[in-house]
Order: sequence, then C-alpha cells, then structure tokens
Amino acid sequence: MKAEIIAVGTELLLGQIVNTNAQFLSKELAAIGIDVYFQTVVGDNALRMKQSIETAQSRADIIIFSGGIGPTQDDITKDVVAELLGRELHIEQRSLDKIEQMFTSRGTLMTENNKRQATLIEGATPLTNETGLALGNAIFQDDHYYIILPGPPKELKPMFSNHAVPWLQQHALTGEMPIYSKMLKFAGIGESMLEDKLKDLISAQTDPTIAPYAGEGEVTVRISTKAGSESEAMVKLNELEVQIQQRLPEHLYASHDIPIEHVIVEMMADRELTLGAAESCTGGLLMELLTSIPGSGTMLRGGIVCYTNEMKEKLLNVPHAYLEGEDAPGAVSPEVAKVLAEQVRMITDADYGLAVTGVAGPGYSERKKVGLVYIGIAERGGETEIHELNLSGNRETIRIRSAKTLLYRLWRKLVENEKLD
Repeated sequence: MKAEIIAVGTELLLGQIVNTNAQFLSKELAAIGIDVYFQTVVGDNALRMKQSIETAQSRADIIIFSGGIGPTQDDITKDVVAELLGRELHIEQRSLDKIEQMFTSRGTLMTENNKRQATLIEGATPLTNETGLALGNAIFQDDHYYIILPGPPKELKPMFSNHAVPWLQQHALTGEMPIYSKMLKFAGIGESMLEDKLKDLISAQTDPTIAPYAGEGEVTVRISTKAGSESEAMVKLNELEVQIQQRLPEHLYASHDIPIEHVIVEMMADRELTLGAAESCTGGLLMELLTSIPGSGTMLRGGIVCYTNEMKEKLLNVPHAYLEGEDAPGAVSPEVAKVLAEQVRMITDADYGLAVTGVAGPGYSERKKVGLVYIGIAERGGETEIHELNLSGNRETIRIRSAKTLLYRLWRKLVENEKLD
C-alpha cells in the first residue's frame, strides 16, 4: 500500500506554521506497513486542491489530508473531496450535539459557521475528535482510501492513532500481515558511523528491515518485520537486536523510543544516586532535559548556571588564576571543567557532579574556536573524568550536542559501575 499526505493550509506555504503533521503521519504509517512516497502542501484554494488530489490518485492508494476542516469559509477540504467523489455533505448529529454542548457550557453563542465542523461526506465513516470539534472522515471509493484529519497536531494525532489506524487496518490492510517494530536508541555515535558499523546488515536486509534515523545527540534505528503474531515477530526482532548490540554495546542504551536522559533518571533513581550540575555554555539545557523526565526529583539535587567568569569564581570557587591572566587556561579548559564538576558535586552533596563549559558560537571566545567544549564528571570517592569535544553546527546544535554527550558519558559510567557492583 502506498500513501500520499496532503497538508492543507496557506499558512503552511507562507512558513507561518511548521508541518509537523507530515512527519508524525509518515512515521505512524510506516509502522503499520504503509509506504509514503509523496507529501504535498496546498493552500486554501479549491482548484489547486482538486489538482493535488487528482495527482495523488494517480500514484497512491491512500490519501491522507491534514487541515482545512474548521469552521471558516476557507476550510474547504471536505467540500473539495466531496465534490470530486460526487458525494453530498451532511451534518453528523452526534458531532453537532458535541459542538453545541461546548458552546452552551461556556455560556457563549454558537455561530452558524461552526456547524461546518460537524459535516460528514455521504457514506464516510466519522472519525471522532477527542480533543477538538472538527469531525474527521474516512471513505473508500474506486480503489482509493481517503482519510480527512484536522490540522492542529493535538487533534490530529489522537484521531489518527485511535480511529484512522483501526479503520485502515479493517478496510485497507485486511490482506496483509501486521508490521511489528522495535526502536533501538544509540548515543555517543553519529548516524554515518553507526551506519558504517551496520552496513553489511543494512545491505543484506530483507526481513527484518533496518532503518536509521538521525537526531541531535542521538540516533534511532527502527527494526521491523511482518509476522502473523507478536510472539513470532519478537523472535526475529530480538535475534537482530542481539547482532546489533554485539557490535555497538557501548552505544545502544535502550530498546524502545526514549531519550537518554530518561534512562539516566531511571537508573539513578533505582540505585538511589544523586546528581548536581554546573553549566556554562549550555545555560541550563542539561537541567531542562533531566527535569522533563518524571521522577527526576528523586535523583536531581540542583544545579548552577555559571555563565560568566564572575559566577564561576563566586559560586563554584574556580580559582581566578584559571580564568584571567596571560597564562590562564581560561573558562573553556579542562582545568575549569574539573573544578566545576567537583565543586558542584560537593555543594549539592551529590553522588555525581556534571560540568560543561565551551564555545557555542557564533563567534570565538578566549580566541578558542566555536564547538570546543569540555565536559566533566566528578564521582563521590572516584576520579573525575574530563572529555574534550570538538562539535560542529550552529549555536543551538552545539548546546544540545554538548548536553547529550555529557549524559552519554554519565550513562557509560553508570553502566561500568553497575558491572563492578
């Protein structure tokens, strides 16, 4: 089965909104064995939308629309699809009741145009909107499957996952075995290097399949297979995972789609270990990543953003001679990273102290190049580790890669210490 995604909205063409729906839909469709070969963006224009649909009909079995089903006159997706299929539009009563109830509960008057959100193409299956008002549609005609979804991601995602996917499985995928996948997560290695380590497996892949996806500071590998049952699929997937793990044991940190900070929070919380952090160039990003994970309050004692030399000296006792002077190593140096890690560990009375100091750019600092970063890990009763990083990318990329690399090094240390226990 081949699918095409048609994102509707002039605001997308103007760059006012980023089309994250296409990314979500492509990923979810791949997970159920549907290939997306084309993604189209079209404005709120009936003629151009009709042309886009006709083009999609010539090259896809499934056409999925996002957007253009709200209450205003430029929300015309259902109108155009209905006209093209030669079907009428009518009001779906349960959806209309929901809309009217919402306005009544708010004590506001419902304008007539809001009824447009309750329209259903003749013969279509209604797709419930659990977080909004616009009703989705699913319809089959002339060997094509049409799925019409709202534009806001918070409405589109649950509608697609909870209602559109079951509809597709019931109507479009009846003759195919389901696809099962595992998401393997890697850190401390780039996509190109990881692919090189697995190139023979990737070249020879038939079933299961291997697909790497790059991210900032992390890489995901999806392994997938078709099987008659989950237990049958897991036998094949687990066998391939073992082969991959044997090649990259120092980088594979999880067998499901979670960030490395999630693993660290769980590991430290389970072992009742604590952490403190001192951040310069990342400006609190490391702490933000950790505190985004539920349960981080049990292992994270606190942190200090010591952006200036003055704060490094006053709050973390970095010797002035390290920071200023002709022979000073400077704030971006292994010496300062070591002091920051050890001092923040002692100040927070934590088991581990993390530190990061570097040049995020765009300009040089202390005559040191952009992307030069030092990270440190101090451990209660152990030796302090210092690592030099030479990162590429813009300011934000360098910041996130610095934080992720530091978390990766901490994960490695936690794993090593677990083996010694």
